[in-house]
Amino acid sequence: MKLVQIKFAPWDKSYTFETSDSTLAVGDYVVLETELGEDLGRVFKVKETNDLDPEAPPLKMVKRRANKNDLERLPSAEEKASALGVCQELVDFYQLDLKLIDVAFSLSGNRLNFAFTANGRVDFRDLVKNLTTRLNKNIRLTQIGARDEARFLGDCGVCGQVLCCRSFIKDFFSVTSEMAEAQQVVHRGSDRISGMCGRLMCCLSFEYEGYQELNGKLPPIGTRVNVDGQRGVVIGHHPLKQEVDVKFSANREGERDSIVRVDLNRHQKKAAIKDKSEPSDFKEPKKREKKDAIFKKRRSFKKKN
Repeated sequence: MKLVQIKFAPWDKSYTFETSDSTLAVGDYVVLETELGEDLGRVFKVKETNDLDPEAPPLKMVKRRANKNDLERLPSAEEKASALGVCQELVDFYQLDLKLIDVAFSLSGNRLNFAFTANGRVDFRDLVKNLTTRLNKNIRLTQIGARDEARFLGDCGVCGQVLCCRSFIKDFFSVTSEMAEAQQVVHRGSDRISGMCGRLMCCLSFEYEGYQELNGKLPPIGTRVNVDGQRGVVIGHHPLKQEVDVKFSANREGERDSIVRVDLNRHQKKAAIKDKSEPSDFKEPKKREKKDAIFKKRRSFKKKN
């Protein structure tokens, strides 16, 4: 069974449909029958599965692939700008604290869906009534999140690359402060670890598991440790270098406590360096054999002469 996830707008949530067209691919436009009538959507994801819940309601079928006439009915940039202009005018009139992002047209053109962002809930009932009268269409307003806005508008991150959510991230996932703490970047401030959307950067999750594994090899902060015969307390971690900061108490009055960075793998590194510096056993005999051969040749040459 082939399933496709469809989006009716780039910022809208995805809906799952079943299809009998095995050639459908990501990016294709399709016509679907919805509760409000025929609509035009775009394939967002394709997958094959046989593990559907038998108790779940049956999925709707994709009606057909969109043809040239369907694509010609897509709104032009001027039509979208006109609708957004009317809506923005009424938003200013009612002094609503929201930001318009985009508008989506239905296939028939009799329904408009305006996307907006806002810090909280907005009462836009009067706005919808006035828009319905002005545009003579069915009106719907959908509040989207800051990350959806960033994905739709697009931008470059602090790394100089196109935003991850714009290029390859299909489904958003939770990014927590624990991920930033594990990678020791919290001290940089929220502005340095936040993306263009104002939320924690998605890339904090990419190396989180690796940092968790490295941190798991280090003794917890507060652990009392023995470092070459001296007792100290772990007060800091350096997971990438596998080093810890150890605090040693002063032995005499008037002296200050000392903090030393300790490499957990220092003994193995010293042993490896020692092995490299020592001459190998199999090379020495060869050098001696060559010297002996040279001396023999010299002696034989002197005797002849």
